[in-house]
Amino acid sequence: MAKRIYVADDEKNICFLIENFLEKEGFEVECFGDGESLLAACEEQMPDLCILDVMMPGMDGLTVCTRIRKKSNVPIIIVSAKDSPLDRITGITLGSDDYMVKPFLPLELVTRVKALFRRVDAFSGQEEEPQELYEFGDIRLFPKRRAAKLKDKDLSLTPLEFDFLSHMMQYPEHAASRDDLLKSLWKLDSRDVDTRAVDDMVKRLRKKLKETGSEVRIETVWGYGFRLMTGGAA
Repeated sequence: MAKRIYVADDEKNICFLIENFLEKEGFEVECFGDGESLLAACEEQMPDLCILDVMMPGMDGLTVCTRIRKKSNVPIIIVSAKDSPLDRITGITLGSDDYMVKPFLPLELVTRVKALFRRVDAFSGQEEEPQELYEFGDIRLFPKRRAAKLKDKDLSLTPLEFDFLSHMMQYPEHAASRDDLLKSLWKLDSRDVDTRAVDDMVKRLRKKLKETGSEVRIETVWGYGFRLMTGGAA
């Protein structure tokens, strides 16, 4: 079955280009001129991926991203004319999985979409290979399938949350610095962006782990970064 993609952008020519190129690759695409219309469509049927422009009449793309993230882990790509590290990190922190700067080549967007689908096409039901397993406390990650389990039940994680836990579980005995996380997960330098962006993402993941009843905690190493722990307060 073809993947369904929702696009929100008030520029009709950009919507036409995105729709045309993605449909040629076999995707089903539906375009919306504003964020409210896309959100209404999500209430009827959640797509497999959303592409959101930041500057739109009414509700902006970042707000739409936040609203979607409260209900779903569907992959989200933010597109914007703003290209500063702070703008990029804001989009990622709010829950998007990729950030593209206008103007961009339609073929680049197609490549990003395909790459994102490869990253998030997890929970396929295939048998896991033991060497591809990261385990800490009651959480197990299967990087090859990008699947996560909590006490043998599926654990729903955004791609960024999955990458964070995967990074931490590779070296569970060490604390990860904020600088290291920015470079590894966001490909940014701490000189270019406020490292509190990392704290915002960790805060969101902490809440999810608490709500799912996991024994895994993300401990703050003051003045440095974070460490995975089991039990106790985060």
